[in-house]
Amino acid sequence: MITTEQIENLIASTLTEKNCFIVTLDVRAGNNILLEIDSIEGVKISDCVDISRAIEHNLDRETEDFELQVASPGLDKPFRVIQQYQKNIGKQVQIETTENAIIKGKLVALNNNLISIEVEKKEKVGKKKQTQRETIQLNINQIKETKIIISFK
Repeated sequence: MITTEQIENLIASTLTEKNCFIVTLDVRAGNNILLEIDSIEGVKISDCVDISRAIEHNLDRETEDFELQVASPGLDKPFRVIQQYQKNIGKQVQIETTENAIIKGKLVALNNNLISIEVEKKEKVGKKKQTQRETIQLNINQIKETKIIISFK
């Protein structure tokens, strides 16, 4: 049986060279290897190909057959690792907290395990409504799920 540690060792230097990081790595029954990678600069198809080759060229199909899928996480997938927060600073996100509250706003900072979200609120000032900006800080442990808000504006 192929292990996740074995795959991590095979791709460590290629990940460093490509400036990528692992989002998920799962080795399922029958040696079905599912690997999602990401990068601060974005993942190219050539990055997936190179990492796939680093695995394929170092495992012997005669000894142990395997199925391999290397991809980048989709825009609709929730964040799984802290590096994804760093990558998406400046983008609009939707966060579901562990208390099931929904917060929508711009991801503005990441310091250690503390993220900052700038939210806009409309408040009535006199007879007019004005937009007020407020920064909310959350510990990563308070977050159940974070996704990018996809906008076509």
